[in-house]
Amino acid sequence: MKLTKFTHACVRLEKDGRSLVLDPGTFSETEQALAGADAVLITHEHADHIDVDAVSGALLAAPELQLWAPDGVAAQLRQKAAGAADRIHTVAAGEQFDAAGFAVRSFGGQHALIHPQIPVVANVGFLVDSNVYHPGDSFAVPDGIGVQTLLVPIHAPWNKVGEVVDFVIGVRAPRAFPIHDALLNDAGRGLVEGHVTRIGAKYGTEYRHLSSGDTVDV
Repeated sequence: MKLTKFTHACVRLEKDGRSLVLDPGTFSETEQALAGADAVLITHEHADHIDVDAVSGALLAAPELQLWAPDGVAAQLRQKAAGAADRIHTVAAGEQFDAAGFAVRSFGGQHALIHPQIPVVANVGFLVDSNVYHPGDSFAVPDGIGVQTLLVPIHAPWNKVGEVVDFVIGVRAPRAFPIHDALLNDAGRGLVEGHVTRIGAKYGTEYRHLSSGDTVDV
């Protein structure tokens, strides 16, 4: 399976001529990521994880495209792209389903706390083919299964470096790559990634930086 990183939290997975896109948000190269996609997974409603206009347009333009998202996101998209309503599916934590030939399991259920005065929204992490785990905006650790490829939210208004490192230690995937990094400059990115690389290695995780557009086999 090939994994391509786009800016911030968006990744595209490809295998056997099919493609699955996770979190094509407004910070990302959304149209490029969605081009020819067969399925889309959205972890939560924040704009840096879903570009509503671009995703709605893709659903209306591609009659085979399927999408899974938490209830609030799915409801919004059904209104925005009414012609594609039957291809917009609601998903919560603890489910299993097939998305264009990719086996998907969902975990978590709640966005990490940003501040007590900022409402907490639904957030679903997705494990694809028992391999790639995208947690969205949370540090929910999949229970009862080993993750092979971890996508690490290395910087956000809701996290700190210690929590990022503890998440990597807790999951203990053999390999890890960054997501949620658009708010960092090069110096900040290097600082966070240095800690994740050094400490993660002690627990069996090889962390590797990916820039937007980079593709790796996982």
